[in-house]
Amino acid sequence: NTTPMKRILLLMAAAMLLTFSCKDKGPDLIKAGDTLPEFSLSSEVYGDISSSDLDGKVTYLCFFATWCPPCQLELAAVQDTLLPMFQNDEDFRLVVVGREHTDADLTEYNKTKNFTFSLYPDPEREVYSLFATETIPRAYVIGRDGVVVDAATGFDEEHFASVLKTIRELLDSETAVEL
Repeated sequence: NTTPMKRILLLMAAAMLLTFSCKDKGPDLIKAGDTLPEFSLSSEVYGDISSSDLDGKVTYLCFFATWCPPCQLELAAVQDTLLPMFQNDEDFRLVVVGREHTDADLTEYNKTKNFTFSLYPDPEREVYSLFATETIPRAYVIGRDGVVVDAATGFDEEHFASVLKTIRELLDSETAVEL
């Protein structure tokens, strides 16, 4: 027996879960198979990086916001799992972008998180808007040729595990081809 008030509360809770899960597929401008668009990011803390700096590298590019719960899960997985696996590989790049955040925002945020990777600001969504119009977290695996191999929204541990495997395969197979 569910009272009308309980039904309303359950519906509100379900709506909030959908909102925070980021599983809705917002309009994707860049999908697997597409070429990485040209972009540049500038940080007073970490310096500048552009899409041309990623040429010949396997890249994990993700967009997040400090207020987004699934983003926190993804960044923790990046810190705890992805980074230790690939940080010493010269053919790998990690690019983490704070959508609608400034260097000051990201510096303050990182005081509590203690991430050991760079957080690039995108305060006006200039770079994010090349990839999508909504929904975070949003992550891309890009091959050495600049082609997007995997594009995902939201955070899912199973999918993240497959992304790690994809990155390893790209690094191993493309290194083997060069020999």
